[in-house]
Amino acid sequence: MFIFDAHLDLSMNAMEWNRDFRCDLDEIRRREASLTDKKDRGNGVVSFPAMRRGNIGLCVATQIARYVKPENKRSGWASPEQAWAHTQAQLAWYRAMEEDQQLLQITTKTGLNRHLDLWLETTHSQGNTPNLPIGYILSLEGADSILTLDHLTRAYEYGLRALGPSHYGPGTYSAGTDSEGGFSVRGRELLKEMDRLGMILDLTHLTDEALNESFNQYQGPMWASHCNCRALVPHQRQLSDEHIKLLIERKGVIGVVFDAWMMVPGWKRGISTPAESKLKIEAIVSHIDHICQMAGNAENVGIGSDLDGGFGTEQCPTDLDSIERLQLIATLLEARGYQSDDIERVMFRNWVNFLDRSWVA
Repeated sequence: MFIFDAHLDLSMNAMEWNRDFRCDLDEIRRREASLTDKKDRGNGVVSFPAMRRGNIGLCVATQIARYVKPENKRSGWASPEQAWAHTQAQLAWYRAMEEDQQLLQITTKTGLNRHLDLWLETTHSQGNTPNLPIGYILSLEGADSILTLDHLTRAYEYGLRALGPSHYGPGTYSAGTDSEGGFSVRGRELLKEMDRLGMILDLTHLTDEALNESFNQYQGPMWASHCNCRALVPHQRQLSDEHIKLLIERKGVIGVVFDAWMMVPGWKRGISTPAESKLKIEAIVSHIDHICQMAGNAENVGIGSDLDGGFGTEQCPTDLDSIERLQLIATLLEARGYQSDDIERVMFRNWVNFLDRSWVA
C-alpha cells in the first residue's frame, strides 16, 4: 500500500549524521560501523531505496536547527543566525537531491495529486517504483532559526509549507517539550503571519499552554505531524485526550511516532532496550486505535514516524529494522477489524485529504 510519512528529518541526517540516503541501509550502516559520535551510529533505518521498497512516495521532510541560549544545556546553535544558516545548508541538500531526481518538492494541490497519481499508477502497472522521485513537503521543526517575519516570508517563497514553533525547552517563539509557558509576543506575531501566508501550524512539541493558545488564536490549518497519545503513555510530549478532541474538531490529522519512549509506558531512554521491552509495531496500532475511537472514524490519524530522528534500531520496535516495515501497519489494522478504506486513510489518504482541504487550487 502507498504510504505518506508526515515526519522525516532527512536533511538533518544528511548534514549532521553525514548519511548519503541514496545508498541502501547496509552501506550506510557499514560506513558508520566504527563511529561512536552519536548513539544510533550503524542503527539507521531510513534510505531512499528502503523508502521506495516500502512504497513511501510522499513525506513531510524537515529543516531543523535549534538555537539555544547560554543557560540552556541542550545541544544546538549559539545564535539564531547560525541556526538560520544551517537550515539554508539543509535546503541546499534538498535542492541537490532534486537535481539528482531523488526527491521532488511538493508545494501545491496540483503538484500533490499529480505526484500521487504517478506513484499509484506506476505501482499498479509495474508492482514497484524503483526510479520515481520521492515527493516531499518542506516543514520547519522549531522556529528559532526564523530571524524575522521577513525570513518567514522568504522561507515560504522557497517552499516551506508547515512550521512547528517550538522544539525542546524554552524557545524564542514558544515554550516546548520539557518546559513551561506559552507563546511569546513574537510567537503570537509569528502565528498571525503564518495565518496570512496559509501555512500549516504543526502542534508537535508545544506545551499545553501553547496548544490552548493555538486552538484559540490560529485560524489556519493545523496538524500534529508526530505525536502519540498521553492516555497510553503519560508525558507532556504526548497529546492529551482534550487536545486530540480539539484537533479532531478542526479536521486536523495526528501522525503516530515510532520513538520507543513515546510508544510504551516505562521506557527509560538510554537504559531500556527493544528486546527487553518486547516492543513491536503492534504498540503503535493501539495509539492509532485510540485516536480512531475518540473520533468515531479513521479520518484523523496517519503516520509521522520520525524514524532516524536522532534514534535508530536501539530505540525502535524489534520488528522494524527498515522504514519499509511500516507496511506492517496495514496488516495489523486489518487484524483488528479495520476495513480497507479506513486502512488506506491511515496509511496515506488522511494526509492527502488534509492538504486538499488546506491548499487553494
